[in-house]
Amino acid sequence: MIKVDTIILDKTGTLTYGKPSVKKWIWLKRQNDFEKKILLDLEMMSEHPLAEAVAEYLKSDIHPYKGDTPILESFKSHTGTGVEATCEGTHYWAGNEEMVREAEAILDDKMKDAVKRETDEGDSLIYYGRGKELIAVISVSDRIKETTMDALRLLIERGIEIHMLTGDNPASARVMAAKLEIENYRASVKPADKEEYVKNLKQKGKVVAMVGDGINDTQALAVADVSIAMGKGTDIAMDVAMVTLITSDLKLLNTAFDISKKTVRLIRQNLFWAFVYNIVAIPIAAGMLYPSYGFMLDPVVAAAAMAFSSVSVVANSLRVSRGL
Repeated sequence: MIKVDTIILDKTGTLTYGKPSVKKWIWLKRQNDFEKKILLDLEMMSEHPLAEAVAEYLKSDIHPYKGDTPILESFKSHTGTGVEATCEGTHYWAGNEEMVREAEAILDDKMKDAVKRETDEGDSLIYYGRGKELIAVISVSDRIKETTMDALRLLIERGIEIHMLTGDNPASARVMAAKLEIENYRASVKPADKEEYVKNLKQKGKVVAMVGDGINDTQALAVADVSIAMGKGTDIAMDVAMVTLITSDLKLLNTAFDISKKTVRLIRQNLFWAFVYNIVAIPIAAGMLYPSYGFMLDPVVAAAAMAFSSVSVVANSLRVSRGL
C-alpha cells in the first residue's frame, strides 16, 4: 500500500452511508397498488441499496395489500443497470437511464424538467416502466458520511490522487463530486467500465487502490494493485479484496496506510538486523576466532544466540500493534 498514488472510490456505500431513502415519487399515471406490488417484488429480488430503499418504502405504502398477488416470471438482474421481469405476459422493468433507453420509453419535456430538478440536488433516480411506457420516477437520496470529507483530506495530504466512480447519472455524480471536491469522476459506469478504468490508470504508470462495497465493484477490485472492501459491504466484495475495513468509516483507510508504512519499516529493520547478526555470529560459531584467539563458541550458547535472533525479530514486529 505504501506505493499507492491513486485511489478510486465507489460512491454508494463508500462515500455515502449506503442507506438511501425514497425522497419523492413522480407518477406519470394513476397510482395502482398492483403495479406497486410488482415493483416491490422486483426490488426485493435486487441486492442494490437503492432497490432496498424503494422496497422498504413500498412495504409500508401498500400495507396491508389486498389486491391480487402478481406472479413474476423470467426475472433478470442487470448489474449496474436494473431489473426486469414479466407478469401476466407484460414486461416490467426498473433501473437507471439505460433501462429507459433499452425499453425505448419516452420522457416528455415536463418529466425531463422534473428529473433535472431532482438530479441537480444530487439525488439518484430509479425509473419504473411497463413495456415502452414509463410509469413512475423515484427520487432516492443517500447522505454523505460525516467522516468522508476528513478522510479525503487526509488522503490528499498524503499526495494521493482521488477518483470517484458511480453508476448514477452524470448530473447526480457532478453534484456529489462538487460537494466532495473531487475533480476526477465518472458517471453511468457499469462493472466492466470500472475494471477498464482501473486498467487505464495502471497503464499510465499509476499504482491504483480500489475501494468498494458491492457486487458491481468486484471486477475493479480484482484488477487493482490494492483492493479494499468496506466492512459493511457484500460478502463477494470482501472475498475479492486484499484488505477489508472493519467498519465502513473511510478514515480507516488512512489507518490502513499508516499500518502498511509501519509494517514495511519493521520488515526492513528485521531484515537488516537479522542479516548483520548472522554475518557476525555465524563465522564466530563456525570457529573463525579459534586460530587467532583460541576462542570456540559453545554449541549450546550458539543455539541460544540463534533463538535470541528469532525472538528479537518477533519482539520488534510486535511494535506495530503498539503504533510504534
